[in-house]
Amino acid sequence: MTLHSVDLRTTGQFPALLLDYLDQKPTLESFYSIFPTLENAEKAISNKKGFSADKRKTLVDVLTKQYRGLPYLPDFSVLSQENTFTVTTGHQLNIFTGPLYIIYKIVTIIKLAEALRAKYPDYNFVPVYWMATEDHDFEEIASFHLFGQTHKWTGEHKGAVGKLNPKELAGILKQLPDKPLLFAKAYLENDTLADAVRCYMHELFGRYGLVSLDADDADLKRHFLPVIQEELKDSISEKLVTETTSRLNALGYHTPLHAREINFFYLDTNLRERIVREGDVFKVLNTELEFSEAELLALTESNPERFSPNVILRPLYEEVILPNLAYIGGPSEVPYWMQLKGVFEHFGVPYPMLMPRNFALYMNGHQYKKAQKLKIDYKDLFLDEIALRKTFIERNTEHELNLNEQKEAFNAIFDQILAKATEVDQTMHGAVKAEQKRLLNSLKHLEKRIIRAEERNHESEIEQLLSLKNKLFPNGIAQERYDNLLNFYINDPQFIQKLYIAFDPLDFRYNVLLEE
Repeated sequence: MTLHSVDLRTTGQFPALLLDYLDQKPTLESFYSIFPTLENAEKAISNKKGFSADKRKTLVDVLTKQYRGLPYLPDFSVLSQENTFTVTTGHQLNIFTGPLYIIYKIVTIIKLAEALRAKYPDYNFVPVYWMATEDHDFEEIASFHLFGQTHKWTGEHKGAVGKLNPKELAGILKQLPDKPLLFAKAYLENDTLADAVRCYMHELFGRYGLVSLDADDADLKRHFLPVIQEELKDSISEKLVTETTSRLNALGYHTPLHAREINFFYLDTNLRERIVREGDVFKVLNTELEFSEAELLALTESNPERFSPNVILRPLYEEVILPNLAYIGGPSEVPYWMQLKGVFEHFGVPYPMLMPRNFALYMNGHQYKKAQKLKIDYKDLFLDEIALRKTFIERNTEHELNLNEQKEAFNAIFDQILAKATEVDQTMHGAVKAEQKRLLNSLKHLEKRIIRAEERNHESEIEQLLSLKNKLFPNGIAQERYDNLLNFYINDPQFIQKLYIAFDPLDFRYNVLLEE
């Protein structure tokens, strides 16, 4: 596999806030802490050196419990050591790993941990996958695309997806062209989706040192109690996020997050609903549950697992319970973390290095040969169909297709006509200009006809080009956001290893991976 890199800005796929952050624009400096480089990681290490031994012990105990029964366990005891730190990414529990970019997230943190170990040999670095087990949006995880077919987990499901029964996926397993034993074992031999995802992630990435954490745990949340209680009493994060968001909006950036008065859900069996305040009463939406402030605060002490942070406070929860140096996210995650800087500062929690995952477009051998034959500049594949056609023709024609010289000559003649006409009668100015515009439009029309005629001369190549484009961007969606791992892994069990070799976590460009 060879690698070709494309600047993110040329792809047209990324928000301005992410791009300007990666360009280190001075106006954004107050919205993050440490720009991600290997050299800057030393400051992140220094910021996190005070991470408590008590939290480390809880983390090790929880992971030991969660991994019970799996083979070839990681050495969790290393997390007890004060010179051990984590690098983290998170995602929902999409079935069969979901879109390909989830795999890219995992490989990015593995490679980052490896790069940090090489740079700082006196420290240990552990890649952590934060499993979004508490998320309740079933529809977002319930389907995946494989070989042109969409497979969907049907039925009505409520509450945290991590507690769902993965054995319900047996029907989908039977439909797959090559029954992947990896997923059959994970889904059919575990009782919860959280355990199943941990099982297959361990099988895929355990040898690289990946640790998968389910933070839906009472012992872990007990360390988050001060935040839970202050949020319930004072609704502090809404004020902080709103202020930061206003500053970003004033700079012209779109921001993806909106904070609520209370940024916690109430979590129980088959239930994850928002907690809202109505006067002096706290209610759980869509239920009969309601509490006084004293009752709710007492519940945080006795059952902290009932309080599930939403997207506003989940990043803070992560940084409270992990000795974490860096968070690796997608093109919308990095911007929304930047809305949260004030929340971290208020609670005195070190803000991690914030960096995007690796982005990639994979071309198999057949597609690569096609691209070579068509002499494609890989950045052109990100163009829409009309622009791609135009660019291809301009690059491959032997003729001059535009009428620019003729238009300039035409305008020069009309300048002379205008001068003569207005010399006779000033009121003729409008008539001459109207005629000039009409005839210029005729020239533009002729120009388009010339280009279309040249397109017909290259009809076969253009059809091949658009066919390649549609395979790499199915339904107009970037491959990494549509295709599933199994599209590649079934035919090439070394696919993940190839990603591992190709990716550089600190090269913030779009990877075009070419299988020759």
